[in-house]
Amino acid sequence: MASKRPALYEMLDDRFRTGRCMNGDDGLEVLYTGCRWAEGPVYLPAWRQLIWSDIPNDRMLRWDEETGAVSVFRRSAGHTNGNTLDREARLITCEQGNRRVTRTEHDGTVTVLADRWQGKRLNSPNDAAVRSDGSIWFSDPDFGITSDYEGHRAQSEIGSNNVYRIDPATGEVRLVADCFGAPNGLVFSNDETRLFVSDTREGAIRVFDVRDDGTLSDGEIFARTGDREAARFDNLRFDEDGRLWAAAMDDGIHCYDPDGTLIGRLNIPETVANITWGGAKRNRLFITAETSLYSVVMGVTGTHPAGPGRRPWLDPETR
Repeated sequence: MASKRPALYEMLDDRFRTGRCMNGDDGLEVLYTGCRWAEGPVYLPAWRQLIWSDIPNDRMLRWDEETGAVSVFRRSAGHTNGNTLDREARLITCEQGNRRVTRTEHDGTVTVLADRWQGKRLNSPNDAAVRSDGSIWFSDPDFGITSDYEGHRAQSEIGSNNVYRIDPATGEVRLVADCFGAPNGLVFSNDETRLFVSDTREGAIRVFDVRDDGTLSDGEIFARTGDREAARFDNLRFDEDGRLWAAAMDDGIHCYDPDGTLIGRLNIPETVANITWGGAKRNRLFITAETSLYSVVMGVTGTHPAGPGRRPWLDPETR
């Protein structure tokens, strides 16, 4: 008798099955609960730890893969939202409340990378992606300044919600896209020729061609939420086969074929904010959803957070 797949997996296209997306664990593992709004998970392979944000509680938490212990990584964290790693395994953080993007150095000191554009304060940086040339790209919606819950209520000095690029050589902050209601998650395609950006208020994922000079094309719609009112896109991640996985809030996690077809979902019991790949083989999907941190070991493998190519310092098996 054929086994029945659990409610975790929802196949919408046979490619979800043939691509091994339904392989792996049958259920979610709850690693921690007790947040007010969990966001921004990033896996640190050298330490076998995951760091994530609890925005309203103004703290960053740390989960240890070897022991399962959870501790506070940073308190009074600037209402941190998204986190990622750069090419030297330093922590890149979007401090929504402090309205800046920072880098935590190897000695623990914090360097401010961006807090203004053309002399005006940023709104509330949300998520960041690092390209293999060392440039850092980040979204800057107004979520952190609309109330005091996840930041500090204020008026936008810029007057729009944009995506920016930090030049790795000069530190210049350049506006690269300004066509959003609220830009949120962003991720490069595996070959870095395209940038995908979710627009939470528009219910869409947009895709841009990345030019050699670091500018973007006008962009086009890659996916929409359609008639599913529960779906609002947050952050995005690719697997090594080029499928795009999107945190879709009340509609779980969406999986898109490279041609833009929605081929399946992971149904999560809480509102999904962010996802990231981790574990020794990068096949463990970590999920921040409302009050909790979850994980599921998948049959697919995720990409590195700092661009393509194998880097020994990111691979725990080579330590």
